[in-house]
Amino acid sequence: MSNYSIKDLEQLSGIKAHTLRIWEQRYNIISPKRTNTNIRTYDDQDLKLVLNISLLKDHGYKISEISRLSVEEMYREVIKISDCQLNYPDQIHALTISMIDLDEDRFEKIISTNILQFGFENTMIHIIYPFLSRIGTLWITGSVGPAQEHFITNLIRQKIIVAIDGQVSKQRPDSKKYMLFLPEGELHEISLLFANYIILARYNKVIYLGQSLPFNELVFAYNIHKPDYVFSVITSVPSNSDVQPFVNKLMKTFPESHILLTGYRVVGQDIQTDDNATIINNIEDLIRLAGS
Repeated sequence: MSNYSIKDLEQLSGIKAHTLRIWEQRYNIISPKRTNTNIRTYDDQDLKLVLNISLLKDHGYKISEISRLSVEEMYREVIKISDCQLNYPDQIHALTISMIDLDEDRFEKIISTNILQFGFENTMIHIIYPFLSRIGTLWITGSVGPAQEHFITNLIRQKIIVAIDGQVSKQRPDSKKYMLFLPEGELHEISLLFANYIILARYNKVIYLGQSLPFNELVFAYNIHKPDYVFSVITSVPSNSDVQPFVNKLMKTFPESHILLTGYRVVGQDIQTDDNATIINNIEDLIRLAGS
């Protein structure tokens, strides 16, 4: 079971900490635990409760009405809404709860329904990515437990792999060759896998080298394939102080290709690049580059 601060709940639910405190005092709807220094802490059940309240409020329920519902009644109302309302914020709420509960059946129903309605790519861009972004900070700080992180990321990973396998092997006359890899020690693969899907869906060629690749092995593969682009996602490795030297090394080692970089440690981090490197700030940048 994870522990959350009131700021964690604010980030995940979109409800201001001040409002949560008012609900606690006025309606006794949330009962946080407190540390020895009187700081509020919340568990998984508290987070689910706040997420459910947030969803019901967004659908016209008054907080005074919600406070009179039992936990079971509230859950039934939320399920009815998330089953019939296919707007993006509701689905992100539902995914968060399926992660907290380690509920694979619920996850499968949410994702399958949205893929049928919006298509795989739109589901990834408008639901999965905002969901991952919302909880990403909590993973880094340890507010979300490893079991929850591994559970949800592996399910998402499986969905992307199935979508990649379903791509037609076809190339355009102007298609390019992309080599995709993660630096040695980097294991966060979802963004790299989705980049693989995006590039293949635009009928380009991909050489996918995957997680935690030693630099000498990247050079080995590069010399065989001579790609137009070398693409990587830098989320946690290298460390902040080592990112710029790593980028410099890529630009120097592969001057005849264009280096494409994205991820937590490069986007918005004032990384200096030469003419043969570009920071990909969002998925729309990659879609434009790969050919819409």
